[in-house]
Amino acid sequence: MHPAPASGRLLAADEWRARAAAHEARVDRWVAPHRERRRRGQPHPVLDFLFTYYSETPGRLRRWHPGPGVALAPAAGEPAPHAGRRWYAVDGQGVVRLDTAAFLTGRTDTVRFVRRLLVATASRPAFTGCFGLHEWAMVYRDRATRHALPLRLGPEGTDAVVEAHPIRCSHIDAFRFFTPEAAPRNRLRPTRENQHELEQPGCLHAGMDLYKWAYKLAPATPGDLVADCFELAVDIRALDMRASPYDLAGHGYPAVPIETPEGKAEYVAAQRGFAQRGAGLRQRLVELCDQLLGPAGASTEVPQAVRSEP
Repeated sequence: MHPAPASGRLLAADEWRARAAAHEARVDRWVAPHRERRRRGQPHPVLDFLFTYYSETPGRLRRWHPGPGVALAPAAGEPAPHAGRRWYAVDGQGVVRLDTAAFLTGRTDTVRFVRRLLVATASRPAFTGCFGLHEWAMVYRDRATRHALPLRLGPEGTDAVVEAHPIRCSHIDAFRFFTPEAAPRNRLRPTRENQHELEQPGCLHAGMDLYKWAYKLAPATPGDLVADCFELAVDIRALDMRASPYDLAGHGYPAVPIETPEGKAEYVAAQRGFAQRGAGLRQRLVELCDQLLGPAGASTEVPQAVRSEP
């Protein structure tokens, strides 16, 4: 018998093994096909984004973590495999747990930045009038498209959609890919420095980025939270590309024609649903930050500009 840790929960070997296996099986729905496509040299215009734009590797995504406050009992006298990983500690009885103090060494500012951005984003109402025009602005008056796909409306038709709509993109990591001709059409000027002032919960990229913040807090982030954020990012990415100017019918993605009233209504309805899903995940990430930092650390301000990887 292993006594429960002074604080938190102790998982028996059969329980943490089952959780780790379930996590691997859950994310392998996307990881396994991605690896097979990569082996064959067959890129995917929608799903590769989750493994190329975002820097988490498939191997790390498959790795389950218990999160802070959860300890893992040894199995057959051997500690959990986490014992050999960075930021984990093993006690004299072979019980493994996240070493929060070691994790925060050199990471405190990152955790505070993530918390500050998420809290600021959650404080604003969701704006759902952008209609995914960021993807259109990325090819405006540029005949070299970002993806090897045909444009549904052709180059001239694509440009006409951009010129017929106001653009209000609040996300720096979308805005920075606008063509030089499209950038002045945006009503906002997102920068890394004002990211915490502009990001809002209706933005599809802000919703996808919950996955980025989840893995940037790893291995402190519980595996189920990482997987939940990843699934949301997958679903958002599908809408993002379906509403884009590209023709993805051949890949099984019917268009959401945002240039029509019907397409706009479909986009807004999906966007609102994603905002609701994202709100719960954002709150769980904030609570994780608070658990890591403690009451005093969570309230401490951090520098406004902390560069985030794409």
